[in-house]
Amino acid sequence: MNLDKFKISDGKNFKISEFKTDFTGDLDSKKEAEKRLKKNKEKMRELQDKFYAHDKFSLLIIFQAMDAAGKDSSIKHVMSGLNPQGTQVFSFKQPSKEELDHDYLWRTSKSLPERGRIGIFNRSYYEEVLVVKVHNLVKYQNIPSELVTDNIWTERYNQIRNFEQHISQNGTVILKFFLNVSKNEQKSRFLKRLDTPSKNWKFSAADLEERKLWDEYQKCYQQAIRETSTDFAPWYIIPADHKWFARLLISEIINDTLENLKIEYPSLSDEQIANLEIYKKQLIEE
Repeated sequence: MNLDKFKISDGKNFKISEFKTDFTGDLDSKKEAEKRLKKNKEKMRELQDKFYAHDKFSLLIIFQAMDAAGKDSSIKHVMSGLNPQGTQVFSFKQPSKEELDHDYLWRTSKSLPERGRIGIFNRSYYEEVLVVKVHNLVKYQNIPSELVTDNIWTERYNQIRNFEQHISQNGTVILKFFLNVSKNEQKSRFLKRLDTPSKNWKFSAADLEERKLWDEYQKCYQQAIRETSTDFAPWYIIPADHKWFARLLISEIINDTLENLKIEYPSLSDEQIANLEIYKKQLIEE
């Protein structure tokens, strides 16, 4: 699969409308995609084991999307084979009072993955230039009024780029996934939640209010991706109308990223290798 066609590392001319939400490439079979996903998960498990042992890099995976685009299910299905010991998942919802008493990057900064570990953010600091921007929530963030200027969003884009450059230069590899779902598909998924008793809990009246702001959210996502797509923290635009394709594509990107790091198990010195035989003999002769 040509992953570069989904990758945005320079967002200057990025337009969401140019990316199809129902794209499946040469794959028209859910069964075939699931078969390939299963193999990718096995490969991911092996790469994670090396990644954990290598203990030099950390991997931060960010999922952003409109409601019902499939963030939760993508995390569940793609990452299900990983060793929990080396994986951390955080969901960022409405900030608490404590979080509002810090800068907006604080709550995500303290959740960054350690070296050797994979950190998954279900939503992230990007909410600060999405929902906060759409609803003008910045006025509730306890920021000194003289700092809330017409330039605040430009400043936040700069801050996010600088933050991502900082953690990248300190060994954190960053993948950002925008699950690009169509408005019609979102409607279909909302109706399914209403029609399926086991999914009723997922639906909220607030979902309909947010849906009314669809166009505004699309503008904000487009601007955020334009402003924060870089070589060290690229965005990937994931066609999300078909969950089976989105999951496969995400797994391909993660595996490709881990492989390109050239990670290996730590090598032992000649003395350490020689000692292994001594330890083995001691155990056998107990």
